[in-house]
Order: sequence, then structure tokens, then C-alpha cells
Amino acid sequence: MNKLTFALVGVASLALAACQNNQDQVDENAVNAEATENLDALAGEAANNAEAEALGNQAAELNAAAEELDNASDGLQANASEADAAVNGM
Repeated sequence: MNKLTFALVGVASLALAACQNNQDQVDENAVNAEATENLDALAGEAANNAEAEALGNQAAELNAAAEELDNASDGLQANASEADAAVNGM
């Protein structure tokens, strides 16, 4: 009977030790989940910032192209005015 009691106490001790270890893992998983959420938020913010920067660069390029078109249009209007003056002056 002594060996059986010793075996049962040993099994019970191992079971309790395993349960305590599982609680530690549960606690660690909760901490990891929070860290993962924080990391996901930071990654989302970084992606949004990169997209905003890319859109800002694209807007700057479009504004520069529009300015070039305005300057070219002004040049064409000046040439057309000169041509009209030359034709009307004849």
C-alpha cells in the first residue's frame, strides 16, 4: 500500500506542476497577444505613413507636370498672338 500511495502522490504532484506551468504559458500568451496587437498597430501606421508619403510625392510630381503644361500653354499663346499680329500687320 505504501508504494501505491507514493505513486498516487507523485502523479498528483506532477499533474499540479503541469497545471501551474500551463497557467504560466497562458499568462505568457496573453502578454504576447498584447505585444502582437501593438506590433500590428505599428505596422499599420507605418504602412499608412508610407502610402501618404507616396501619394504626397505623386501629388508633387503632378503639380510639377501641370506647371510645365501651363508654361508650355503660355508659350503657345504668345506664339499664336505673334502669328496673328504678323498676319494682321500684312
